[in-house]
Amino acid sequence: MAVFVLDKQKQPLMPCSEKRARLLLERGRAVVHKRYPFTLRLKDRVGGDTQPLRLSIDPGSKTTGLALMREADGAEPDDQQRHVLCLFDLVHRGFQIRKALEQRRGFRRRRRSKNLRYRAPRFDNRTRKAGWLPPSLQHRVDTVMAWMERLSRLAPITAISQELVRFDTQRMENPEISGVEYQQGTLLGYEVREYLLEKWGRECAYCGATETHLEIEHVVPSSSGGSDRVSNLTIACHDCNQAKDSLPLATFFASDKGLKKRLKANGLSADARLERVQRELKRPLRDASAVNATRWALFNALNATGLPVAVGTGGRTKFNRERLDIPKTHSLDAACVGAFDMLHDWRVPTLTIKCTGRGSYQRTRLTKHGFSRGYLMRQKQVHGFQTGDMVKAIVPTGKKAGTHTGRVAVRKTGSFNIQTDHGAVQGILHKHCTVIQRGDGYGYHLTPTIHQLKGGAGQAVA
Repeated sequence: MAVFVLDKQKQPLMPCSEKRARLLLERGRAVVHKRYPFTLRLKDRVGGDTQPLRLSIDPGSKTTGLALMREADGAEPDDQQRHVLCLFDLVHRGFQIRKALEQRRGFRRRRRSKNLRYRAPRFDNRTRKAGWLPPSLQHRVDTVMAWMERLSRLAPITAISQELVRFDTQRMENPEISGVEYQQGTLLGYEVREYLLEKWGRECAYCGATETHLEIEHVVPSSSGGSDRVSNLTIACHDCNQAKDSLPLATFFASDKGLKKRLKANGLSADARLERVQRELKRPLRDASAVNATRWALFNALNATGLPVAVGTGGRTKFNRERLDIPKTHSLDAACVGAFDMLHDWRVPTLTIKCTGRGSYQRTRLTKHGFSRGYLMRQKQVHGFQTGDMVKAIVPTGKKAGTHTGRVAVRKTGSFNIQTDHGAVQGILHKHCTVIQRGDGYGYHLTPTIHQLKGGAGQAVA
C-alpha cells in the first residue's frame, strides 16, 4: 500500500512506496504526519512534480469502495492503463442512525400521548428543501464526500470516477420495459445477475454451495407461467438447477434426495433453507433502493468540487472485473469502474474505515422502554484521553504486561479499556498510554488480503 507524502508546507505530493518511506524516516528527512491513512511530511522539500491521480468510487448500501489510482497511457493510442496505489473500504452506519431516530421517535410519541397532557399530533407543518434525504441516507453521501476531501488533501487527485447506476430496479421488475439497448451485447444480463449474486450472498440459494458456477434459476418455471421478474429469480448451482426443473419449491425440498445430501454435507437443514428462500423472495429491494436514492446526490456533490467526474454502470464494473480475473471486493469494484484497458498492482492491502461516530450528547443511558438505567460522566476527556482515540499502551509488569494498540474507552478512575485487533484489554492505567491519533469518528483496520493468483502461481504481496 502506498504511503501519502506532504511537502514542508503540507501540500500533497505523489505517494511513495513503503520502502522509500522507511528510508525517509531513517535519514531524518520526514516525520509522521498521520497514522491512518499513513502520511509523511517532508522536512526539506517544497513542491514537486506530480502525475494525474484518479479517485474511483463504488457506492454501496453498507460499504463503499474507494480506489486511488495513477493513470498512464499504454503502447496503443487508445490504451488506458491504471496503477492501483491505495484501496479503502468505507463502512457506513446508516442502520444505527435509523435505529436511533426510530427510538427517539418512540420516546417522543410516548411523552405526548402516554401519561401526559394531550397534545395534538403535528404533521404537514415542516417543509423540506429540494433534494432532501433521510439522515441515514444523507450520512452515506456526507461520509463519502468527507473522505474524498480528506484524500484530496493527502494526494494530488485530478479526476473522479463513480459507479452511478448499480441496479436498474425498474428493469428488474419489468424486463419488457422499453429502451433496452444498453443491455445488448457483452453486458447482457449483468445488472440482474449482479443483484442476485449480492442478494443471495454468492452461494446457491438451495444447497448453500459456494465454490461452484452459479446459474440464474426461475422459482416458478417459465413453463408454468413464471415471469422474469427479480422476485421470481434465484441463484442456484448446476446440480440444483437441473434437479428442480419444473418442480414446485416445496416439493423440490421435500422429495429430492440429491439436494438433501448436499444440504447435509454443508451442515444445513432442509426446512430452514426452504424458509430462508421463501423469506428472501419477498424481501424488498431495500439495499438497491438506498443506492439509487443517494447516487444523484453524491454525483452532484462530486461535480461541485470542480474536478472532472466520469460515471459507469454496475454492469460495466463487473464486466471489467471478470475480464481481468480480479476478485470481488468493494474496493476492487471501485478500481474497475468505468472504461479502461488494464489494471496493474491491484494486489495491495485494503484499509477498512468504519464509521463509529463521535460519541453522543446524551448523558443518560436508557432502557428499551425509555427509562434511565445509568448516567455518563459530564466531561469527555480524562487525563488528556477521550473515548475513540488510538493509543499505544506499554505495560511493564503484571498480567497485562506487553504492548497494546487500539481504540481507547476512558473511565473517570483513569483505568481504561483498549479495543485491539485481538480483543478488548481492560484495566490499563492512563500513565501507560500514549496517543497515536486523536479520535476522528472512524475506526481503522488494515487487511493484508491474500488473493489467489490464477493457476496457483503465487500469492499477492500483503
